[in-house]
Amino acid sequence: MKAKLSSTSVKRLQAQEKAYEVFDLEIKGFLLRVQPTGRKTFYYSYRNLAGKRTRIRIGVLGPALTFAKARDLAASHAGKVAEGVDIQAEKMADRHEAREALNHTLASFLENHYKPWALANLKSGQQTINTIKRSFPDYLSRPIPDIQIKQMERWRTEKLQSGLKPSTINRVVNSLRGVLTKALEWEVILEHPLAKLKSLKLDESKKARYFSPEEYEGLLAALTLRDDELKAARGRGNAFREQRGYPLMPDLSHQTYGDRMTPLIIVSLKTGMRRGEAFDLAWSDVDFANKVITIKGENAKSSKTRHIPINTMAYEALIAWQQQAPQPKGRVFPANDGGRLDNVRKSWTNILKQAGISAFRWHDMRHDFASKLVMNSVPLNTVRELCGHASLDTTLRYAHLAPDHRAQAVALLD
Repeated sequence: MKAKLSSTSVKRLQAQEKAYEVFDLEIKGFLLRVQPTGRKTFYYSYRNLAGKRTRIRIGVLGPALTFAKARDLAASHAGKVAEGVDIQAEKMADRHEAREALNHTLASFLENHYKPWALANLKSGQQTINTIKRSFPDYLSRPIPDIQIKQMERWRTEKLQSGLKPSTINRVVNSLRGVLTKALEWEVILEHPLAKLKSLKLDESKKARYFSPEEYEGLLAALTLRDDELKAARGRGNAFREQRGYPLMPDLSHQTYGDRMTPLIIVSLKTGMRRGEAFDLAWSDVDFANKVITIKGENAKSSKTRHIPINTMAYEALIAWQQQAPQPKGRVFPANDGGRLDNVRKSWTNILKQAGISAFRWHDMRHDFASKLVMNSVPLNTVRELCGHASLDTTLRYAHLAPDHRAQAVALLD
């Protein structure tokens, strides 16, 4: 069957009793095979240099392979074929090269194969590579099949004894798992060395940290005091400069804030954004007319775009900050040099100290956002959508905070 393949038409194709194929009318050789299970796989079919009809598998439609990406790959294959390249032979050569790299070290596989893919496809690609190199230096000089579960369990035991949290250990091990999964997917190895390794059990009952009413009031008071002190210090500094004929710094006396920290904290607290999402937030993502902030998929941990309503406090903070922001376009909270902000640890620590708040991380503001929503009877699925949780299981950690209607339900039986 032939048809013009598009994102819409591909979605509409339904599974049938037998597998069938649809050839694209625009890119010759580009086709989609639909299995009875509903699985949709893209291929590119062509004649090799010997004149024999062959096809190369592009991949399965899903989160990792969109129609647009599959189409681009097919177009790339078509271009190579037009230049006289046998792409199937080229792929086999790449596999052979990967297997040769495997015979060297895990380090060479990371550097020569995984790294180019990770940097192009993962937001935290370089961070993942750095984590593996830092955490498993002894593994780097070994062939991948030499990585054994027994060794990994010994490593985990040592880390637990050193005080590292199980959740942190699982996260580090999963970084290595991801690399090994790619090696298996690319047919560099025949089996996953850590396939049977179970993750460490976590204490699912651990409660999320959020501000008490007293802590919340203390935080706001500390922010106000900090802004007043920054504005006063700027005034003293400019008086000093004026006496000596030095250029003056921007006057803050009529501004709402001393710097970015107060609006950054308020917006983070009232939207539940992750720290990286707040650092990447652009003014173009803020819809003042409809009071909605858009977190773009490219900046979200889940890679999915979501929309968060702006409450009154966050709205007023953004309006005031926009009037004094160093750049009215681009990022909402840029670094001092105009680039991307990457660290506010020192300022955050000092603010908490001034407010008398202990054991509270920046990420806990996200927990505060979710916790307060649940405590105000917001449905868990709505909380999941607002927070951008990949699964409802993550949101369920706040379920115990919901108003308890169970006693009322049982009372109906009287």
